[in-house]
Amino acid sequence: MFYFLHFGLMASVGFMVCVSMERYLVIAHPLWYRYRRTIKSSVIVSIVVWILPLVYVLPSYFQVDFHISETIYGVFCLLPLPLFMFFLVGTLRALSSARSVPSDEKRRIVAILVVVLLIYTLLFLPEIIWSLVEEASNNSIFTDLCLCLLQLSPLADLIMYVFIRKGAIDNLLSSLCCDRMDSDADHPVTVLADVSKSAADPQRRSLGEEKE
Repeated sequence: MFYFLHFGLMASVGFMVCVSMERYLVIAHPLWYRYRRTIKSSVIVSIVVWILPLVYVLPSYFQVDFHISETIYGVFCLLPLPLFMFFLVGTLRALSSARSVPSDEKRRIVAILVVVLLIYTLLFLPEIIWSLVEEASNNSIFTDLCLCLLQLSPLADLIMYVFIRKGAIDNLLSSLCCDRMDSDADHPVTVLADVSKSAADPQRRSLGEEKE
Protein backbone atom coordinates (compact mmCIF):
# COMPACT_ATOMS: atom_id res chain seq x y z
CA MET A 1 0.00 0.00 0.00
CA PHE A 2 2.89 2.32 0.82
CA TYR A 3 4.34 1.86 -2.67
CA PHE A 4 1.04 2.62 -4.38
CA LEU A 5 0.83 5.85 -2.41
CA HIS A 6 4.24 6.89 -3.67
CA PHE A 7 3.26 5.83 -7.19
CA GLY A 8 0.31 8.23 -7.09
CA LEU A 9 2.45 11.04 -5.67
CA MET A 10 5.03 10.61 -8.42
CA ALA A 11 2.28 10.72 -11.04
CA SER A 12 0.89 13.87 -9.38
CA VAL A 13 4.28 15.57 -9.60
CA GLY A 14 4.52 14.55 -13.25
CA PHE A 15 1.19 16.15 -14.10
CA MET A 16 2.21 19.30 -12.20
CA VAL A 17 5.21 19.52 -14.53
CA CYS A 18 2.83 19.16 -17.49
CA VAL A 19 0.67 22.03 -16.21
CA SER A 20 3.68 24.32 -15.77
CA MET A 21 5.10 23.39 -19.16
CA GLU A 22 1.74 23.97 -20.86
CA ARG A 23 1.44 27.48 -19.34
CA TYR A 24 5.01 28.24 -20.40
CA LEU A 25 4.47 27.09 -24.00
CA VAL A 26 1.24 29.10 -24.30
CA ILE A 27 3.15 32.32 -23.60
CA ALA A 28 6.70 31.67 -24.79
CA HIS A 29 5.92 29.62 -27.94
CA PRO A 30 2.24 30.23 -28.78
CA LEU A 31 2.42 29.30 -32.48
CA TRP A 32 4.34 26.10 -31.87
CA TYR A 33 1.94 25.12 -29.08
CA ARG A 34 -1.15 25.89 -31.17
CA TYR A 35 -0.10 23.59 -34.03
CA ARG A 36 1.41 20.85 -31.87
CA ARG A 37 -1.40 20.58 -29.35
CA THR A 38 -3.56 17.61 -30.32
CA ILE A 39 -5.61 15.03 -28.48
CA LYS A 40 -3.12 12.34 -29.52
CA SER A 41 -0.16 14.20 -28.03
CA SER A 42 -2.09 14.81 -24.79
CA VAL A 43 -2.92 11.12 -24.49
CA ILE A 44 0.71 10.14 -25.12
CA VAL A 45 1.98 12.56 -22.49
CA SER A 46 -0.55 11.25 -19.96
CA ILE A 47 0.47 7.64 -20.62
CA VAL A 48 4.15 8.52 -20.21
CA VAL A 49 3.44 10.28 -16.91
CA TRP A 50 1.68 7.17 -15.58
CA ILE A 51 4.42 4.82 -16.82
CA LEU A 52 7.45 6.69 -15.45
CA PRO A 53 6.64 5.97 -11.76
CA LEU A 54 7.11 2.29 -12.54
CA VAL A 55 10.86 2.91 -12.16
CA TYR A 56 10.09 3.09 -8.44
CA VAL A 57 7.37 0.46 -8.12
CA LEU A 58 9.08 -2.34 -10.05
CA PRO A 59 12.29 -2.40 -7.97
CA SER A 60 10.11 -2.39 -4.85
CA TYR A 61 8.04 -5.26 -6.24
CA PHE A 62 11.17 -7.35 -6.83
CA GLN A 63 12.24 -6.70 -3.23
CA VAL A 64 15.12 -4.38 -3.91
CA ASP A 65 16.63 -2.72 -0.83
CA PHE A 66 14.23 -0.21 0.77
CA HIS A 67 16.83 2.57 0.88
CA ILE A 68 17.52 2.17 -2.84
CA SER A 69 13.81 2.41 -3.62
CA GLU A 70 13.47 5.54 -1.49
CA THR A 71 16.49 7.09 -3.20
CA ILE A 72 14.90 6.42 -6.60
CA TYR A 73 11.70 8.04 -5.38
CA GLY A 74 13.51 11.09 -3.98
CA VAL A 75 15.62 11.66 -7.11
CA PHE A 76 12.61 11.22 -9.39
CA CYS A 77 10.56 13.79 -7.47
CA LEU A 78 13.48 16.20 -7.11
CA LEU A 79 14.16 16.46 -10.84
CA PRO A 80 11.07 18.65 -11.54
CA LEU A 81 12.29 21.41 -9.18
CA PRO A 82 14.60 23.11 -11.74
CA LEU A 83 11.88 22.67 -14.37
CA PHE A 84 9.32 24.50 -12.22
CA MET A 85 11.74 27.38 -11.68
CA PHE A 86 12.66 27.51 -15.38
CA PHE A 87 9.02 27.58 -16.49
CA LEU A 88 8.17 30.32 -13.99
CA VAL A 89 11.13 32.55 -14.90
CA GLY A 90 10.68 31.92 -18.63
CA THR A 91 6.97 32.73 -18.44
CA LEU A 92 7.62 35.98 -16.55
CA ARG A 93 10.15 37.06 -19.19
CA ALA A 94 7.79 36.17 -22.03
CA LEU A 95 4.88 37.99 -20.38
CA SER A 96 6.90 41.19 -20.08
CA SER A 97 7.10 41.39 -23.88
CA ALA A 98 3.65 39.93 -24.66
CA ARG A 99 1.39 42.78 -25.78
CA SER A 100 -1.60 40.79 -26.98
CA VAL A 101 -2.22 38.99 -23.67
CA PRO A 102 -4.71 40.80 -21.37
CA SER A 103 -3.47 41.81 -17.95
CA ASP A 104 -5.98 39.60 -16.11
CA GLU A 105 -4.87 36.60 -18.17
CA LYS A 106 -1.24 37.38 -17.33
CA ARG A 107 -2.06 37.41 -13.63
CA ARG A 108 -3.93 34.12 -13.91
CA ILE A 109 -1.04 32.39 -15.70
CA VAL A 110 1.50 33.62 -13.17
CA ALA A 111 -0.83 32.58 -10.33
CA ILE A 112 -1.05 29.04 -11.72
CA LEU A 113 2.74 28.69 -11.90
CA VAL A 114 3.23 30.14 -8.42
CA VAL A 115 0.58 27.83 -6.94
CA VAL A 116 2.20 24.79 -8.56
CA LEU A 117 5.61 25.76 -7.20
CA LEU A 118 4.19 26.39 -3.72
CA ILE A 119 2.36 23.05 -3.67
CA TYR A 120 5.51 21.24 -4.72
CA THR A 121 7.70 23.07 -2.19
CA LEU A 122 5.37 22.80 0.80
CA LEU A 123 3.92 19.31 0.30
CA PHE A 124 6.42 17.26 -1.70
CA LEU A 125 9.83 18.72 -0.91
CA PRO A 126 9.79 17.61 2.78
CA GLU A 127 9.00 14.06 1.66
CA ILE A 128 11.86 14.21 -0.84
CA ILE A 129 14.25 15.33 1.91
CA TRP A 130 12.95 12.47 4.09
CA SER A 131 13.72 9.99 1.31
CA LEU A 132 17.24 11.25 0.56
CA VAL A 133 18.57 12.31 3.98
CA GLU A 134 18.99 9.50 6.47
CA GLU A 135 18.98 11.82 9.51
CA ALA A 136 15.60 13.20 8.44
CA SER A 137 14.08 9.72 8.06
CA ASN A 138 15.22 8.82 11.58
CA ASN A 139 13.44 11.86 13.05
CA SER A 140 9.94 10.79 14.14
CA ILE A 141 8.60 14.35 14.31
CA PHE A 142 9.75 15.15 10.76
CA THR A 143 8.33 11.83 9.57
CA ASP A 144 4.91 12.61 11.03
CA LEU A 145 5.04 16.10 9.50
CA CYS A 146 5.76 14.67 6.04
CA LEU A 147 2.84 12.24 6.33
CA CYS A 148 0.48 15.03 7.40
CA LEU A 149 1.55 17.22 4.48
CA LEU A 150 1.04 14.39 2.02
CA GLN A 151 -2.53 14.01 3.26
CA LEU A 152 -3.18 17.54 1.97
CA SER A 153 -2.23 16.59 -1.57
CA PRO A 154 -5.86 16.06 -2.77
CA LEU A 155 -6.83 19.48 -1.40
CA ALA A 156 -3.84 21.03 -3.18
CA ASP A 157 -4.92 19.42 -6.45
CA LEU A 158 -8.38 20.96 -5.99
CA ILE A 159 -6.86 24.41 -5.44
CA MET A 160 -4.71 24.03 -8.54
CA TYR A 161 -7.80 22.99 -10.54
CA VAL A 162 -9.61 26.16 -9.42
CA PHE A 163 -6.75 28.31 -10.67
CA ILE A 164 -6.57 26.43 -13.98
CA ARG A 165 -10.28 26.75 -14.68
CA LYS A 166 -10.87 30.30 -15.81
CA GLY A 167 -14.62 30.02 -15.34
CA ALA A 168 -14.20 28.96 -11.72
CA ILE A 169 -12.24 32.10 -10.87
CA ASP A 170 -14.75 34.26 -12.74
CA ASN A 171 -17.60 32.70 -10.77
CA LEU A 172 -15.73 33.30 -7.52
CA LEU A 173 -15.17 36.94 -8.38
CA SER A 174 -18.80 37.31 -9.45
CA SER A 175 -20.01 35.88 -6.15
CA LEU A 176 -17.79 38.30 -4.26
CA CYS A 177 -19.17 41.20 -6.28
CA CYS A 178 -22.73 40.04 -5.61
CA ASP A 179 -21.99 39.90 -1.89
CA ARG A 180 -20.67 43.46 -2.03
CA MET A 181 -23.77 44.63 -3.88
CA ASP A 182 -26.01 42.90 -1.35
CA SER A 183 -24.19 44.58 1.53
CA ASP A 184 -24.66 47.95 -0.16
CA ALA A 185 -28.36 47.19 -0.66
CA ASP A 186 -28.73 46.54 3.06
CA HIS A 187 -27.78 50.20 3.71
CA PRO A 188 -29.51 52.20 0.94
CA VAL A 189 -29.94 55.30 3.08
CA THR A 190 -26.23 55.55 3.77
CA VAL A 191 -25.36 55.04 0.12
CA LEU A 192 -27.90 57.64 -1.05
CA ALA A 193 -26.72 60.09 1.59
CA ASP A 194 -23.13 59.72 0.41
CA VAL A 195 -24.18 60.27 -3.20
CA SER A 196 -26.29 63.33 -2.31
CA LYS A 197 -23.46 64.78 -0.27
CA SER A 198 -20.94 64.29 -3.06
CA ALA A 199 -23.33 65.93 -5.53
CA ALA A 200 -24.09 68.87 -3.23
CA ASP A 201 -20.50 69.74 -2.40
CA PRO A 202 -19.65 71.09 -5.89
CA GLN A 203 -22.84 73.21 -5.85
CA ARG A 204 -21.93 74.70 -2.48
CA ARG A 205 -18.45 75.53 -3.68
CA SER A 206 -19.83 77.22 -6.82
CA LEU A 207 -22.26 79.36 -4.77
CA GLY A 208 -19.47 80.42 -2.47
CA GLU A 209 -17.35 81.49 -5.40
CA GLU A 210 -20.23 83.59 -6.86
CA LYS A 211 -20.77 85.38 -3.52
CA GLU A 212 -17.11 86.30 -3.42
